[in-house]
Amino acid sequence: MVKPTRVTNRIRALRFAHDEMTQAELAERIGVTRQTVIAIEQGRYSPSLEMAFRIARVFGAPLDDVFQYPDLPEETK
Repeated sequence: MVKPTRVTNRIRALRFAHDEMTQAELAERIGVTRQTVIAIEQGRYSPSLEMAFRIARVFGAPLDDVFQYPDLPEETK
């Protein structure tokens, strides 16, 4: 069983804000399959740093506007 990533993203919202870009269109622009985009959007896969930057650049957004990582509680730091 694959453990879901803790990284969250706003890719779906950003796609719709950019002329309702399809998953296939985004996949083509960043050089991956549509299935990879689906897995990233659903939090089942964390993209490489390079791929994350490519995604952010497609939307003209800073990386941390596209991807978020939760702060750890104080007791686990």
